[in-house]
Amino acid sequence: MHRLWGPPVVDSGAVIMSDTLTPEVIGRRVDVNGERATVLFYGSVPPVAGLWLGVEWDNPERGKHDGSHEGTVYFKCSHPTGGSFIRPNKVNFGVDFLTAVENRYVLKDGPEEDGKEQIVKIANRPVETIGFDSIRKQQSQLSTLQEISLRKCAICRAGDKGAIAKACPNVREVDLSANLLSAWGEVVDIADQLRHLEVLNLRDNRLRFPAAGSPPAAAAFPALKVLVLSRTGVTWAEVLRCAEGWPALEELYLESNGLSISERPADVLQMVKLLDLSHNQLIDENQLFLIAYLPRLEQLILCNTGISSLHFPDAGMGCKTSMFPALQNLVVNDNRISQWSSINELDKLQSLRSLSCRRNPLTEGNGEQTAYRFIIAKIGQLQTLNKCQILPEDRRGAELEYRKAFGNEWKKAGGHQDPDKNRPSEEFLAAHPRYQALCLKYGAPEDGELKTQQPCLLKNQLLALRIKYPNHLDQKVLEKQLPDSMTIQKVKGLLSRLLRVPVSDLLLSYESPKMPGREIELENDQQSLQFYSVESGDCLLVRW
Repeated sequence: MHRLWGPPVVDSGAVIMSDTLTPEVIGRRVDVNGERATVLFYGSVPPVAGLWLGVEWDNPERGKHDGSHEGTVYFKCSHPTGGSFIRPNKVNFGVDFLTAVENRYVLKDGPEEDGKEQIVKIANRPVETIGFDSIRKQQSQLSTLQEISLRKCAICRAGDKGAIAKACPNVREVDLSANLLSAWGEVVDIADQLRHLEVLNLRDNRLRFPAAGSPPAAAAFPALKVLVLSRTGVTWAEVLRCAEGWPALEELYLESNGLSISERPADVLQMVKLLDLSHNQLIDENQLFLIAYLPRLEQLILCNTGISSLHFPDAGMGCKTSMFPALQNLVVNDNRISQWSSINELDKLQSLRSLSCRRNPLTEGNGEQTAYRFIIAKIGQLQTLNKCQILPEDRRGAELEYRKAFGNEWKKAGGHQDPDKNRPSEEFLAAHPRYQALCLKYGAPEDGELKTQQPCLLKNQLLALRIKYPNHLDQKVLEKQLPDSMTIQKVKGLLSRLLRVPVSDLLLSYESPKMPGREIELENDQQSLQFYSVESGDCLLVRW
């Protein structure tokens, strides 16, 4: 490897450069008192004598200018305060991989043990040795390592060829985040010696990737399953270019790279199950079509990408899309989704089981809980929403509430309890694709259900309920009027006082004359009677 400065002074494994420069210093990553930067200039900066490095800091608040000094542009920064001039003797260019491993993982012997003399025989001749036990101990320590964490260890290169493979033959997971690696080739040189490598974290390394037309790299990552390239500056084209070397990759993290999806993967990324594209603001919903046919993609994470809508135009109303055939888990938190049509579209995904959509305009504000229940009603196969399991009673309550909430609109659009007369308009069906299915499941809403409530009148919020005790037939049947907003926990508290039974012993369910023979459990103490669609005339069943 060529020297950038000469001669280098080595201090505790960190290369502190002295006073001679070569052009290869440009593009190198450096550390200055814990802050990382990229060298963009070397030379003199008149009128001050001596040599300087011009650097752009990863943290632009650390800098002072944009690469200019007294009207002369020495280098250009992406941020107006991202640049600084630094003396070479203040800069750490980093260490090789194995030096960092030894610094972190090898237990150093004390001076007395290191200097202990031993007599061994080599070819039947006595030889005096010093420190053989220490060397064997160090080698043993490294050879057993399977997981290595080297975050912020100022690693800049692989080091001597073959040294890593010899010292660390069993490594499977490596964290190289926030180091001084500056080019993808340096990563390949390291990985090529770790043939069992399955997990590699390169987050916060500003890397230069192979240019278009470069010969494909050898398969240096034959066993790699998880790769983190977040905040590395990689583009989508560069991802696809390098992906030929990741034949077994299952998880790929590409957060905060400012990338956009520019082309469809062809014969690469075909084994990927998880793809994280969060915090890439240039991605829009149309670009998702380019990755829609990755055959094994099960999890797609799109937090804070600025997406405002989702659509799958290949499938009509009530049909399943051929896009994202294996997608089970979708995360779209912190976006701009504001229309229910996007939620309707998600019901077209044939494998979707889990959705997270926090902090979108659609789900914010006073109606957050109502929006939560409407999402459940609109996506029939959903099992988890915002990391909360959807229990059968949750789904039933949500679907009944949705059916009731839009019942009047359904009738005005041509809906009718008589199947022969039930012809809702195409406009209504487009806005509520599952409504007809819910009517088949629970029956069409009756006129009594659809009377407009007057929230200001308490009598319109009270439910007239009968309360029975199936396991205690000697108890008298009660008739009570309870607010529909009353939580199950408060209902249990009321019954506990009436019956003198501990709250923890009470189990509640209810029966409705509209669904004879069915008993609905009220399992979630934090939900209201309204959530479970309990209505006047229903019967609460209390067991203990």
